[in-house]
Formats: sequence, structure tokens, C-alpha cells
Amino acid sequence: MTFLFDIGRVLLDFDFESSLRQLFPPDTEDVEARLVHLLARKDEFEAGGILLDEYTRWAIEVLKIESSPEQFHHAWRQIFTRNEPMWECATKLSAEGHRLILFSNTNAIHCPWIFEEFPEFSIFPEAVLSYEAGAIKPHPEIYQYALDTYGLDPAEILYVDDLPDNIATGKRFGFRSWQYDLTDHAAFETWLAQNLKF
Repeated sequence: MTFLFDIGRVLLDFDFESSLRQLFPPDTEDVEARLVHLLARKDEFEAGGILLDEYTRWAIEVLKIESSPEQFHHAWRQIFTRNEPMWECATKLSAEGHRLILFSNTNAIHCPWIFEEFPEFSIFPEAVLSYEAGAIKPHPEIYQYALDTYGLDPAEILYVDDLPDNIATGKRFGFRSWQYDLTDHAAFETWLAQNLKF
């Protein structure tokens, strides 16, 4: 069986705002508005529409912070925590010989850094990353890119993602799809057991 795994809020939980707030002095005003402005262009960045250096310069200007690119990248990266139950499950699936492919909206600040910071990603030898594919979920182009790049049969795919729009597109492509909830891993395990019987 082939699995497409999202990263955010599936394999790793994340919190952008708490980490980025550390870039501001304690008495800074309008922090929330600045962060909203910054994250409004995150999808464009993750779709590969903005180069790394360009986005970094723009972000520092928008946030109005006295930070170096390296400091900004550090804050942007320190957002992740492992979802231990899902890692246990993915490791078991890999050991059983299933094909595991990462399928994630991500960017050039997080990758390839994330694979060095979390070496356990080695159980995913293949990946479809939005900034490399030039498209983001839930747009169909990235789903087709995954199929074409890895020669996948939709009927043999089990797809796990946390966002309903992403799951809806997966279902339109014929993937057996599960909207994952970090607070209810047991429901995923039940769905997985049922689908591995086919």
C-alpha cells in the first residue's frame, strides 16, 4: 500500500505565532497585525512563487524587526513538536514494507532543515513538497504532480491530512482519505485497520 502523509498537524504539530512573537521586544505594538500580514503570503511562498531571499527580506520589513535573516529563519523553524502516536504508526507501516511518501505544503526555510532536525523522516524516502512542485494543496495540480512523479495508482493510495479542503481534493482523485485530528489519534487507527484489510 502507498501512503501519502501530510507533515503539519499529522506528523508534527506546529505553532507559528508563538515562535515568531519571540522576534519582537516585549513592548511592541500591533504584533498581531504584523503577523497576519506576514502569514497572508505564506501560501505564495510555499507554492514556490517567492524565492527564499526575497521572502525573507520582505518578512523582516513587514514585521518591522531588527533581526538578521538567520534570526528570522530560526524563529520560523522553531514551531514544531512531534506527534508521537503518528510516528509510532508510520514507523510500523514502514517496517511492514508499505511505501511512505510525504505530501506537504512547505517552504525553503523548513526544508531541508526539517529532515536534519528530525532524522526519523528517513522512513519517507520520497516526498512531494509544495515549494518544489510549484503548487499547493488543495489545488489539484499538486495531486496530479504526485501521481505523475511517482507513478501512483489512486486506488492504492491511503492519504492522511488534517485539512478538510485537502481531503476533499484527495477524494476527488480517488484516494482513500482521512482527515486527521491530533486530539483523536484512535479514530485514525480504526480507519487505518479497516483500510489495510482491502
